[in-house]
Amino acid sequence: MLVRHLSYFVTLARLQHFARAAEACNVTQSTLSAAIRKLEEDLQVHLVVRSQRFLGLTVEGEHLLAWARQILTDYDSLRADLSGLRSGLKGTLRLGVVPAAMGIVGFLTSRFCTAHPEAVVEIRSLSSRDIQNGLDSFEIEAGLTYLENEPLDRVRRVPLYHEHYVLAMRADHVLAQQERVTWAEAVHHRLCLLSPDMQNRRILDKLAASIGVALRPVIVSNSFLGICAHLRQGGFASIVPHTFRHLFGGTADLVMLDLVEPAHRQAIGLVLSDRDPLPPMAAALSRVVLDADLETSVWMGEAQAGA
Repeated sequence: MLVRHLSYFVTLARLQHFARAAEACNVTQSTLSAAIRKLEEDLQVHLVVRSQRFLGLTVEGEHLLAWARQILTDYDSLRADLSGLRSGLKGTLRLGVVPAAMGIVGFLTSRFCTAHPEAVVEIRSLSSRDIQNGLDSFEIEAGLTYLENEPLDRVRRVPLYHEHYVLAMRADHVLAQQERVTWAEAVHHRLCLLSPDMQNRRILDKLAASIGVALRPVIVSNSFLGICAHLRQGGFASIVPHTFRHLFGGTADLVMLDLVEPAHRQAIGLVLSDRDPLPPMAAALSRVVLDADLETSVWMGEAQAGA
């Protein structure tokens, strides 16, 4: 009964409307209201600011919300763990991935799906800050993000590989025939880059500043898909992680050249909530990651793309 009441409470906090929360929980509004009142009686505090409509949570309600999310996550994890002992892991792995790591995520999820064929993977493109919030609120089980730059709090870190940077452009770009490009050269061309709210862009800005130059893109996007669209159009160049050679290396009209002076490496890895035991999905992904040599896999994928 407590678990059900907590579930009603979390849904009400999310939807901020009694009628919509009751509909989402598949109960009547009076049943949901009675459950909230029972929680208040048991805990001897007011949880909801009441009026003719939902006005918000009390301070005590906000505290309960954090505990309720954790309790419900642990309860679901317990059921999944016990069920997995009988029939294998089932359910959904919710994985937050920074855009810069999208080029490598398939190396992880393909191995996970092979090891757990009854499980489903849901990939969400998130900023590093959104990954932190997702882990804290139990909305995702794991994240794929930068480990050293702007590190996350309250997480376990599993290093996977190091990314470096290449200048991507169409084959008819003026720089396309060079073997490599310096950062000082790259900044003088029409660039399309991720927007500053993305950690990848903030890393690139710091690298440019370290040699006394500034990145002034003419196009910014919060998606690498938007950047790729402009590369296809021609006349633009972009600074992207080297793992994108794996995605686009077989495309004859795109060229990707190593950026040097400086040649920078940035650690990418898996982040999990610093809890024990880990939720079954997070624990299963962690085991798969520990068995995979992604540093070598990324290098091999890059070599094959450039062949």
